[in-house]
Amino acid sequence: MLILASVLAIFVYGMIAAMLGTILPALSDRFHLTPNQNSKIAMAQAIGLTIASVGVGPLIDNEGKKIGLVLGLALVAIALAALPKSGGFGSIAALLFVLGLGGGIVVTGANALVSDVGEAHRGTALNLVNLFFGLGGMATPFISANLLKRDTVKLCYTAGIFAAIALAVQVAAPIPGPSGAQSFVLADAGTVLGKPILLMLGFMLFLYVSCEVGIWNWLVQHLIAQGIPESRALNVLSLGFALGLLVGRVAVSPILITVRPERVTLAAAVAMAVTSFLAIRARHATSAWILVFLAGVAMAPVFPTTLAIVGDVFPRMTGTAIGFAITCGWIGLAVSSRIVGAIAGGDTRRLKMALLVIPVFSIVMAAVNLAVLSALPSTR
Repeated sequence: MLILASVLAIFVYGMIAAMLGTILPALSDRFHLTPNQNSKIAMAQAIGLTIASVGVGPLIDNEGKKIGLVLGLALVAIALAALPKSGGFGSIAALLFVLGLGGGIVVTGANALVSDVGEAHRGTALNLVNLFFGLGGMATPFISANLLKRDTVKLCYTAGIFAAIALAVQVAAPIPGPSGAQSFVLADAGTVLGKPILLMLGFMLFLYVSCEVGIWNWLVQHLIAQGIPESRALNVLSLGFALGLLVGRVAVSPILITVRPERVTLAAAVAMAVTSFLAIRARHATSAWILVFLAGVAMAPVFPTTLAIVGDVFPRMTGTAIGFAITCGWIGLAVSSRIVGAIAGGDTRRLKMALLVIPVFSIVMAAVNLAVLSALPSTR
């Protein structure tokens, strides 16, 4: 029941992670939004994610994961129900902020729950559960392109129904309350948050989330600018990138039983740099699908495996440490969205150049990963 609760929460988060990139083309046409305005909408969501993950770590350490998951999914359901009634740029940005708040709480609470349940093999457990993130991310653009004929209203309501179902499961699930060993103690927070290894792992997630969300939010518009029809572009995102995330997490799970997680994330960072650079340069739907799929496979292990490292290094105040690391990721989303929007300006054709942020950040992430490897004991 606990795994089911985690899986459904992660699946819903996957759906909303792909939501903005899926609906932005339609919203841009309807309200005449520019890439710069789109970047501000993405930043509003990132700010919500950041605020949530900063506050939810101490909350779940003190009050338990259930309250966090219930609160987060309730906010997600409310935002999705209201989004179809938005009247323009301001209301869209406000609702994406609320969606970010809910999503930040959900992803932190769900990963902290899995970290506890799968303590013996955190890396494997987190990758297996997070493959449902890829499944949720695949579902949103696939449903939009193939079942709902790109109807954003029906898509939001559909995702909202899934959020409501997940919410009901969290309420019913016997999620354990907080344990005294992991409770948040303000006096200890500075010690935990000030450790260099946590700062390095947080910086890795800053760089990684910048790359992953860059694909979720901008790929469809970039492919449309290359002359690829919107429905095919949505399928490239769904059956390419999201499917790659899903397959990659299935494939890496047995590898993590015998290979150090820090080596897995290093190999992934190098592969990300190569595959994302080639994917951005693709001009045809077929080549774009293949390269975006490979980019998804490369990115797949980084987020859950980095969180597994955090859980191993911080067995006490795990929620606070994971919340901090995830917060760094959402800051990356805000920063990269503004960079991409500023470079692209009002011309979607400039997204090809703007999205070079992804391979550049991947290279930097590989360098940080090397520093993490040298900082951790070789016997891990």
